[in-house]
Amino acid sequence: MTELPSPHLLAGLPASGSDGLSCDVLVVGGGINGCGIARDLAGRGLSVVLCEQDDLARHTSSASSKLIHGGLRYLEHGELGLVRKALAEREVLLRSAPHLMRPLRFVMPHEPAMRPAWMIRAGLFLYDHLARRELLPASEGIDLRRHPAGAPLQRRFERGFAYSDVWTDDARLVVLNAVDAAARGARVLNYCRCERVACVGGAWQARLRHADGRTVSLAARALVNAAGPWARQFLAEQASLPPARGLRLVRGSHIVVPRLFDHGHAYLFQNPDRRVLFALPYEQAWTLIGTTDVEHQGGPGEAVRLDAGELDYLCHHASRCFARPVRPADVAWSFSGVRPLLDEPGAPAQAVSRDYLLEMEVHAGAPLLNVWGGKLTTYRRLAEDAAGRLCAALGVRRPAWTRDALLPGGDFRAWIGEPQRPDADLARFAAALLQAHPELPAPLLQGWAQRYGSRVALLLQEVGLGREVAPGVREAELRYLRRHEFARRAEDVLWRRTKLGLRLDAAARAAVERWWCEHEAQDAGPAAPRRVPETTVS
Repeated sequence: MTELPSPHLLAGLPASGSDGLSCDVLVVGGGINGCGIARDLAGRGLSVVLCEQDDLARHTSSASSKLIHGGLRYLEHGELGLVRKALAEREVLLRSAPHLMRPLRFVMPHEPAMRPAWMIRAGLFLYDHLARRELLPASEGIDLRRHPAGAPLQRRFERGFAYSDVWTDDARLVVLNAVDAAARGARVLNYCRCERVACVGGAWQARLRHADGRTVSLAARALVNAAGPWARQFLAEQASLPPARGLRLVRGSHIVVPRLFDHGHAYLFQNPDRRVLFALPYEQAWTLIGTTDVEHQGGPGEAVRLDAGELDYLCHHASRCFARPVRPADVAWSFSGVRPLLDEPGAPAQAVSRDYLLEMEVHAGAPLLNVWGGKLTTYRRLAEDAAGRLCAALGVRRPAWTRDALLPGGDFRAWIGEPQRPDADLARFAAALLQAHPELPAPLLQGWAQRYGSRVALLLQEVGLGREVAPGVREAELRYLRRHEFARRAEDVLWRRTKLGLRLDAAARAAVERWWCEHEAQDAGPAAPRRVPETTVS
């Protein structure tokens, strides 16, 4: 793979009032859609600046159920088009990042009083056949009295169904799209708010403000509003434009409890309210349970947290299915996100479409693309559609390219030869990494393999791995995340780039925070992420 030239350093952005800072496209919003669009555009040769008021994936995009899935329950609402589109993306994304994605087998215990078996079989038949499937096995009926997945459940569950989807680390998926965008020439600015934007002289004139107060003036030929839950607010307040579309803000919350089962399957339970509940194996020692669908009152940044009603709902319905009750005292961590759904007046929250809508406007010759809705699974398709429309509006003829492209760290060929199956390839890569570095602890290398893939070469190139700041946390990893993955604060590392915050106790988290503060002056802002030559073996 050819190494691309390094992008401009963040420090190279001129301050407010200086001349000459311009780009083809300004993308506002550093969630999965914004980072995906920036990556696609940069790969087509356009100059791109992406700004995000907080950290990348700080809000909705790190608060998902961590699934790349078709959305089995959407079939019941007649959304065949959305399910087909999402199903087609599962294996595309699985191949693009084998270190970040893994096949996950779901078990759905059958409760005859809720949905008859024939209805579930019909739904699973559609799920298996709406899109081409090469890597994921088909659905099947199972006997929970004999299957390992039956052991943790209440005895009333005798039969069930199994089907396949894909698990991912949502926050890392966002960051890797940003890393790839930067490696292809984009400028990625997190903790940088777009304070004001207006169309002047056929271009979008923007003022950006960094967290330290520095301001930057920018002129862009086109503007992308990918602000997610803030999309309407951005138009009204920063752009002084009337929002043309309504958004429905729905809060989804999850809880993390000590592991409820030892096998590698996940569960989908049918609730009496016609909703479903996921229970997923998470970070080795934990079980992730979600999600809720609650109308969010107030602005998208106000009180986005699990409330008492949601906690009771998740614990109650998990306890209704597992033999071991789930109590509020068991919850080690919770997270919530606001989903910006297309407004459908009168529809219950769980029935509102998760599809996306792209709307193009032109103001005095300058295109504005608004991104409404969307879901993690279809982000690449959304970005491809958005980039195609923007290229057409700007008079640029550049083909789509992301379908067969790997995300950073996803090319293991230098370590294992030609790829076979993504899950098997990751295991082979991890084994090769362990063999190449027998001097390092195996659990440390296993974690690095899954988080960074072949980009672990960058981490291992650090001048010494340094001391162990906290259990399993070496200085080299912290330096890598600061320099190559836009980490600006300790919480960016503990809760998004990694999930070490869940594994570490309060004293260990405080040690990471102290290290970060002590070294902040040494690395004032992350260096430009660069593409690792994937053919290099350290």
